[in-house]
Amino acid sequence: MTRRPRILLIAEAANPEWTSVPLVGWNLAQALRQVADIHLVTQVRNREAIRRAGWREGEEFTAIDTESLAGPLWRLGERLRGGPGRGWTTLQAVAALSYPLFEHRLWQRFGPALRAGAWDIVHRITPLSPTIPSPLAPRLARLGVPFLIGPLNGGVPWPRAFDAARRAEREWLSYVRGGAIRLMPGRRATFRQAAAVLCGSLHTRAEMPPGTRTVWLPENGVDPARFAPSADRPPGPLRAVFLGRLVPYKGPDMAIEAAAPLMREGRLEFDIIGDGPLMEDLRAQAAALGIAPAFHGWLPQERAARIAARADLLLFPSVREFGGGAVLEAMALGLCPLVVDYAGPAELVAPGTGIRVPLGDRAAIVAALGGHLARLAEAPEDARRLGSAARARALALFTWEAKAQQIAQIYDWTLAGARDAPPQPIPLPEAA
Repeated sequence: MTRRPRILLIAEAANPEWTSVPLVGWNLAQALRQVADIHLVTQVRNREAIRRAGWREGEEFTAIDTESLAGPLWRLGERLRGGPGRGWTTLQAVAALSYPLFEHRLWQRFGPALRAGAWDIVHRITPLSPTIPSPLAPRLARLGVPFLIGPLNGGVPWPRAFDAARRAEREWLSYVRGGAIRLMPGRRATFRQAAAVLCGSLHTRAEMPPGTRTVWLPENGVDPARFAPSADRPPGPLRAVFLGRLVPYKGPDMAIEAAAPLMREGRLEFDIIGDGPLMEDLRAQAAALGIAPAFHGWLPQERAARIAARADLLLFPSVREFGGGAVLEAMALGLCPLVVDYAGPAELVAPGTGIRVPLGDRAAIVAALGGHLARLAEAPEDARRLGSAARARALALFTWEAKAQQIAQIYDWTLAGARDAPPQPIPLPEAA
């Protein structure tokens, strides 16, 4: 089409001042303004932050108020999850109970305009969870308005060798998730009625009901203006950094154990940026191993990026990472990612742009990480070469601007009739 597509963009979670899913929703909404005329529909809790970002309410976005139900359910989920940083599946399951009310009120507000043909496509970005059906889907199907969903991600199975970490995270609902989502009313119809479902991981893609038209498109992106390589890396030995919450599944304890031999020999320096329930345990572990990594705690994004940019590599042995935003940030900084070959990070790190160690038990992962660290300590130029390739990949495929262009291809395909298979804007992940 010659004019820009008109997109009613649904992002119940979209907030420029928060992290995680709300920040993904916001960044993608902001980027999509480059390629389409969008109107953002979000939850009222995001209203003031979006206003502060300069968007005009009524003209550029609409805030839907469901706090009478969403607020109490969110507080219930916080109590049930067992503490900050834990029980994420439980929190999301409880919070999702209020989502149908959000789409119901959205339909009340925008149904007449949709019937009148005011929008070419309705695109639901968040919730990111692939378990939440859409009450809008059948209504839009009857109107003949194309409906896109995603990128969706979540539900990566816990590796069997890390069941203790699963229990430490209080992920009780993950034991029954697979069977439960197949029984959710409306889920199968939602995805089959969609013009296409954007899937943030190969696992999510494989979970889609038969007949769903899918596209692999990781949900995370990176802002290259905020993540630029450092021109003043200090001299000295190989330097590694860990970025992320200090929780069991991200493996900071494995990173410390793998780094310890080289640190004792003065051949590796290690920065740990992040906070979480494992902080004191990790400090005690490091002391017992006779090493002193730099624990920076939580830092604002700009300061974290400045410290991380001084490193040669990202040491990030997460065993259940859906997306891998920290991995993309490190790649944009020019760091070599050293990750476990499982789920999100493994799909972002292509051969020649980083190192993926096989998923095994804890001892096997630590040994593999340690072996690669020892090799890179002998040849740090290899880490820098891989880091340069990682940055090139991140800038080519995973900036928010690139992501908007990728989704624009899906918009064009949808408006052309969507009869053939949807395009794949990013090449599918390669085997190591």
